[in-house]
Amino acid sequence: MDSYFSVNDANQILPSVIKKFNHAKKMKAEVMKIEQQLTSGVTPVTSLDEYTMIKRKLNSLVTKFYQSVEDLENTGVVLKGLDEGLLDFPAKRFDEEIWLCWKEGETEIKFWHEKDSGFMGRKPISVSNESLV
Repeated sequence: MDSYFSVNDANQILPSVIKKFNHAKKMKAEVMKIEQQLTSGVTPVTSLDEYTMIKRKLNSLVTKFYQSVEDLENTGVVLKGLDEGLLDFPAKRFDEEIWLCWKEGETEIKFWHEKDSGFMGRKPISVSNESLV
């Protein structure tokens, strides 16, 4: 891993990361809406032109969705779950690689967990007795 976030660094970029996260979530909802339209709206009377138009729109939205995820992860965070609303920021605790953990709805980074434990292993950040770099 090339760079790690301090708690302050993570909190500083969090507003921008949240905007990118929300955009990715919105793009996913749009993809799902068009997929639903494609599967439930196609009938024997649907013309090939109508079907092709919907399919092209879906393809375009899928591309935009993946671009939004890439834009989010280009900030240095790792998307752990769009539906669950989970992002992790790579960090270090002493010499150990860890994740600073954000859950949708939180306004700042307050938790961390080891690399091999997920959301259930979250621990509160205690700056007084733990070195998070």
